[in-house]
Amino acid sequence: MPPQRSKIEDVARLAGVSTATVSRVLSRPALVKPDTRERVHRAVQALDYLPSASAQALASGRTHSVGYVVPTLDHTIFSKSTHAMQQVLAQAGIQLLVASHQYDWQAEYDIVMRLQQRRVDALVLVGTDHSPALWRKLKAWPHPVFLTWSCDPRFPSIGFDNHRIGYEAAQYLVSLGHREIAVVTGHTATNDRARARLTGFREGLAAHGIKLPPQRVSEQDFTFEGGAAGLHNALAGKRRPTAIFCGVDVLAAGVVFEAQRLGLGVPDELSVMGVDNQEIAAAIVPSLTTLGLATADLGVVAAHQVIQAIAGKPVPHQSLLTMELIVRESTAALKPKP
Repeated sequence: MPPQRSKIEDVARLAGVSTATVSRVLSRPALVKPDTRERVHRAVQALDYLPSASAQALASGRTHSVGYVVPTLDHTIFSKSTHAMQQVLAQAGIQLLVASHQYDWQAEYDIVMRLQQRRVDALVLVGTDHSPALWRKLKAWPHPVFLTWSCDPRFPSIGFDNHRIGYEAAQYLVSLGHREIAVVTGHTATNDRARARLTGFREGLAAHGIKLPPQRVSEQDFTFEGGAAGLHNALAGKRRPTAIFCGVDVLAAGVVFEAQRLGLGVPDELSVMGVDNQEIAAAIVPSLTTLGLATADLGVVAAHQVIQAIAGKPVPHQSLLTMELIVRESTAALKPKP
């Protein structure tokens, strides 16, 4: 005969509190004093108590879970923001359910439908590129929806000014004297962040009378191999670029690695710049000039706003996070021709 499962009354008795307090500690721990929380948690562990998720949901109208749908978990920037979000939500007794769709609109739609069927208390999505069918479903859903990495008037958003990121990158490279510039970016058809950064970069160059012809733009997967392919595309033209702007650091690192393999000096012959300030940016040689984004802060801010929204409190409709130009060794002023 299996051992009898512990009940909430057993936990309350061992902790010396009421069953209501036990329930509050398990569902809304921030409302309970730390010493009381500690006694309840010790009792839960001692009795191996496992609360019924379905019973909690019926009693509170909440499942204490949030769905987070990202394009991919292969990219460290999503991993970092996801980890930060999960930590904050966990402290509030909320479980983060994470799924990725690999830039496939139908897959994303199916994932969101499953999360809604699981009655998550809120949804967090990345970017503004989603199928029309998904937009309709999200608007009709009676629970909080948040967008991250980009901002859109349809839902509360926590992100970056991706247009300005591209514009500032162009301003910096032009300030070093570069005029022959190429771009290696993600696939703009399915990635609004890549699209906005490319548009901003074009406009930043145009402000100085510099054109960015289509053949100077290479759209690649976010991998080292993508950066290498982008460099070969840039070198295939009649005039060799003296600088390359990459939409993310992993592409920029791929450009640097391939340039070194080809015997092309960075930054003496080619300046390379990225975006994100991932760990690899400071680790490679030469170290990577980049526009640093507060990616961990994004996860923290998003989590706090989700918690507020679930509690019925107002949240900002748009939260733009900071970026910072970090100049390292991969860029240099253009050397005059002898």
